[in-house]
Amino acid sequence: MNKKTFIHLFFGFVLMVIGLTDSFAQQYRVSLLTCDPGEEIYSSFGHSAIRVLDQETGRDRVYNYGTFDFGAPNFVLNFAGGRLDYFLSVSTFDRFIAEYNYFHRSVREQELDLNQEQKLALIAFLETNYLPENRNYRYDFFFDNCATRIRDVMEEILGNQLVWHDEEQEAVDKSFRQLIDEKVFYMPWSDLGIDLALGSRLDRDATPREEQFLPEYMEEAFARAMIEGDGPTRPLVKNERVILDFQPANESLGVINPYLLFWILAIVFTAITFIGFRKKKLYIGFDLVFFGILGIIGLVMTALWLGSDIPSTKWNWNILWAFPGHLILIPGLLSKTLKPWLRPYLLFALILADAAVVFWILGWQSFHPSLIPLLLVIILRTNYLYYNVARYKLGAA
Repeated sequence: MNKKTFIHLFFGFVLMVIGLTDSFAQQYRVSLLTCDPGEEIYSSFGHSAIRVLDQETGRDRVYNYGTFDFGAPNFVLNFAGGRLDYFLSVSTFDRFIAEYNYFHRSVREQELDLNQEQKLALIAFLETNYLPENRNYRYDFFFDNCATRIRDVMEEILGNQLVWHDEEQEAVDKSFRQLIDEKVFYMPWSDLGIDLALGSRLDRDATPREEQFLPEYMEEAFARAMIEGDGPTRPLVKNERVILDFQPANESLGVINPYLLFWILAIVFTAITFIGFRKKKLYIGFDLVFFGILGIIGLVMTALWLGSDIPSTKWNWNILWAFPGHLILIPGLLSKTLKPWLRPYLLFALILADAAVVFWILGWQSFHPSLIPLLLVIILRTNYLYYNVARYKLGAA
């Protein structure tokens, strides 16, 4: 027995168990719900869900693959480590819409033009997937999330009859990082955190299929898709409507944002370097804090690189400027005597920062734009300390 035959028999068995018949299938209306982004980082990319309406009984259910438990043990560590399970949940349509209405998030609906066999197979698949032993899955933001799960379900049910027609998409190549930036540009601290945590893998162009990890792009893909081979060729989407429509919030970077803050920091370091040069002092207190923070950030990135199951945290070249070894500058600069390794390490740190700039220019990894002044500070201070740390007395610095 081949796999396809087994799947058909399995679906047939499930349909028999749950009591669905061909006559019942005509009463079902199946649609894709696409929800606009929210104001929290976890909701800033939008959301997708499947609605199944029984038009005869009025039973109206929403199948949601984007559910997770904030209260799960070690939630933060599991999320950062790529070991957090999401799960399929089911709620009533009214409850689902009430939540999005409360948070003023628009919701659009695309009714799918499935025949009765396809509707039955989809409902059976969802009900089977909702069983306690099946509903959990290992979440991957880019390749296995609330949107891609729905796409995969449709491909499982329709097989080769589903044709996406990606060639009709506007021919603009975008990297994964650019796709994310579209959604979080006006959340600059979250945008910075994402860019710090995720590495060079994000800087390759996403294929039209891969872009569907974002609900908005999957909504557009559904609108282009066609069903072929089961009668007259027809669009996957039968009709569309807006359920909730809210005006987008006025977005701004905010007063305290990394762009402004880091340039102020660069000006401050430039000023203390100039004053220190004139007064023959190092002012290492600023360096202790600055390089200490960079070292801590580097430790976090190293932990994500080595200890996380998320592939996108690997090969993160932010570590060139936020290097964990910068922490050894704290005892080195505080020492009353000049450590023999201090000047070589300062030169090493300077080379790493220069390498980060080269990596950025060559396109090996795109860094967050707000980091430009920080890179300038690293280059400035490592240069200044390298040439002057042996000349001035550290005790008087």
